[in-house]
Amino acid sequence: MRPIRGVLLDIDGVLHVSMQPLPGAAEVLRWLEVQGYATCFVSNTTTMARATLARQLQRIGLPVSEQRMVTAPVAAAQYIRQHFPGKRCWLLTKGDTAADFAGIELVEHDAEVVVIGGAEELLTYEAMNEAFRCIMAGAPLLALHKNMYWKTKHGLQLDSGPFVRALEIASGKEAIVLGKPTAAFFEQALRAIGCAANETVMVGDDIENDVGGAQKDGLRGILVCTGKHRADSPLLEHVQPEAILPALADLPQWLQKQS
Repeated sequence: MRPIRGVLLDIDGVLHVSMQPLPGAAEVLRWLEVQGYATCFVSNTTTMARATLARQLQRIGLPVSEQRMVTAPVAAAQYIRQHFPGKRCWLLTKGDTAADFAGIELVEHDAEVVVIGGAEELLTYEAMNEAFRCIMAGAPLLALHKNMYWKTKHGLQLDSGPFVRALEIASGKEAIVLGKPTAAFFEQALRAIGCAANETVMVGDDIENDVGGAQKDGLRGILVCTGKHRADSPLLEHVQPEAILPALADLPQWLQKQS
């Protein structure tokens, strides 16, 4: 097995919860930098543009740069430019995510492409019905991810995955997923750090999207238990992480044992 050179890091539930930095996270990021690991931050967060997310993380003391960040909205925008140039797109998310879709015509009715991310309270019956009509009229359904839920300071919260699934069932059409756990997303992150899959580890709090997705693409996957999934999750019957760590603060010790 090749030595680990690259580290991909999820953000929510790994570095912070509801923008409260987790203990030791900033110190681990600085340690990785000093030790010479190539790092990339990979996130299915869809309520902030990449630049905004980087600024928010820096504001809470996390040394994260926009240039070393791959997000689902950025991946989706690249996909649309390549596969649906000139098409009218309905971006159903909240926040300033639209900033990542520069050059793409964004509309709210009669869309030729429907994109769903973390819209939360915007996922009303009216919005879902309009999306359904567009899809039935021929618009492809793009999902920034299919996360079912995530952890906030108030506890677990439904994500956009159940709503994407509802549209799939109603329309009989399958969504094109562009964030984790798709191979294209992980490969984009690997290109960003210049590392091969078999010399890179993915650290996340989601057993299926982070750990399982990475392992399918040839990376090693580590679960940290500060987010949505714990060490007793039944999902571990189907996905076996390389390691299960209490928190990101335990990563340096694990990496040192691999060298």
